[in-house]
Amino acid sequence: QVRLVESGGGLVQAGGSLRLSCAASGSIFRINDMGWYRQAPGKQREFVANIISYTDSVKGRFTFSRDSAKNTVYLQMNSLKPEDTAVYYCDAFDYSTDQRVWGQGTQVTVST
Repeated sequence: QVRLVESGGGLVQAGGSLRLSCAASGSIFRINDMGWYRQAPGKQREFVANIISYTDSVKGRFTFSRDSAKNTVYLQMNSLKPEDTAVYYCDAFDYSTDQRVWGQGTQVTVST
């Protein structure tokens, strides 16, 4: 099975930056299939970014990147806003089970 471990979340003031990491290990996956999602309190989980696209609200502020040698994807988040507060998850597709898998999530809190 594919295992995903996120890190890098925390508390930051508005306008600040954070860099999230998601390390993948285990079975068969493609790093280019991985992406970032977030879920704010009381809201549904939403797409944030992957290798080819970004949700409109983060364009120009967030940058997705990957290190294939480390099986790790990153999300550089700049100019953070309070509305970016959420639990951030990475996902991948496990080709050995044909199932999507998620990490445990990392909390990002942006204060005013």
